[in-house]
Amino acid sequence: MAMALDFSALAPYGGEVAAGVATTISLTAVATLVGITAASVLAWLKLNGSAGMRWGIQAYVELVRNTPFIVQLFFIFFGLPALGVSLEAWVAALIAMTMNLTAYATEIVRAGIESIGKGQLEAARVLGLSRRQTYRHVVLVPALRKIYPALTNQCIIVMLGSAVISQISVEELTWAANFIASRNFRNFEAYILATLIYLALSIGMRQLFRLAGWHFLGGRQGRPSS
Repeated sequence: MAMALDFSALAPYGGEVAAGVATTISLTAVATLVGITAASVLAWLKLNGSAGMRWGIQAYVELVRNTPFIVQLFFIFFGLPALGVSLEAWVAALIAMTMNLTAYATEIVRAGIESIGKGQLEAARVLGLSRRQTYRHVVLVPALRKIYPALTNQCIIVMLGSAVISQISVEELTWAANFIASRNFRNFEAYILATLIYLALSIGMRQLFRLAGWHFLGGRQGRPSS
């Protein structure tokens, strides 16, 4: 039996879809900004901090990287209230996404930092640069150039992983698709639309990262495609 597609049945729900896309983009943008910043700090501390600090960071990274994202999300939203910490769904989703990205990005940035030659560090020391100046100008920027593609991919993975936050009733893109399917039973059309939008968001993010990389980092890794 042939199935007749009717994408016009999705038209009345344009507002829900637009709101869902906006929520997905806003959560991803904040999580990316905070996550990469935090990862840059943690990666440096993991290599240069005290033994206790390095152990704590490593424990955090291993915990997050070896547990499912949805379990982390449920622990923050459903588990923390048992300790008296209740969070709104949007805030819980943002914390979970940021923590997840930070853990993965910390290892990516650490690998980039370790790829910087000791000769460059010695040259910075001879020039009288402070540790902060050395990290920012001599270590971090060259390291980011090397690991930029991997960092870009990880941010996109976190955006795609945000689909599960609909499980705590965050009204993002997947929530909108579920909402439409539950109202008009046009499951195929609703999820095809969501798939296409996620694809467009992924491609858009990749291009945006390329432009940002070319502007702030320069070099091949950040060069926008023609």
